[in-house]
Amino acid sequence: QDITGQTPGFFNHYFVYPFSVLLTTFADWFQGSYGFSIILVTLLIRFVLLPFALKQSKDQMHMKGKMEKAQPELKALQDKMKKAKDAETKSKLQQETMKIYQKHNINPLATLGGCLPLLIQLPFLTGFYYAIQRTPEIAEHSFLWFNLGSPDLTLTLLAAGIYFLQSRVSLIGLDEAQRKQMAMFSYLSPIMIGVFSLTAPAALPLYWTIGGIFVILQTLLTKKLFQAEPSSLSMA
Repeated sequence: QDITGQTPGFFNHYFVYPFSVLLTTFADWFQGSYGFSIILVTLLIRFVLLPFALKQSKDQMHMKGKMEKAQPELKALQDKMKKAKDAETKSKLQQETMKIYQKHNINPLATLGGCLPLLIQLPFLTGFYYAIQRTPEIAEHSFLWFNLGSPDLTLTLLAAGIYFLQSRVSLIGLDEAQRKQMAMFSYLSPIMIGVFSLTAPAALPLYWTIGGIFVILQTLLTKKLFQAEPSSLSMA
């Protein structure tokens, strides 16, 4: 359903419709180029949300450093926990675990707070996604070699390739065990984007491509700023 100022719903009124208006306004500035408009609004949103993403990465890196320092002590307790048979011994070991957390200033609940920046970003990115889908003028225009309202195979392959590269960049600095755990996601994400893009209007893979490029640069920046030791990109 096309989005208008009369479309009911809180999310439609405060997220989807404002982005639709912004897309139309930017397109008017560039002589009706909705392709440029999508690129500009995508970059604008990403730059506005960048401080939240940087804070999230900083907190994650900081917590990772603390956990690495505490890992030898935690590993020893885990081994004892496996051998413990009675409830009293297990209870004492759990108390010792909490003391180790306190010693290294680790908050087990901190991961919940780390999700807050992601939750803040979600309604904006989702609202913009639906604005692209539901702004009827977009489907009537072309950009570069493709029609924004029709699927495009070349752009589909480009979007999938960017997301594959993004997933590989995210593995920088991880140890071998972590890379193996996340290996599946490095293939799942681009496959999903590719499948969706095959039948989606080209405006959407254009948005995913620009957003993916930004996230790659953002990831490289955060790893350079917050990672203690430089690591090379592993394609394993």
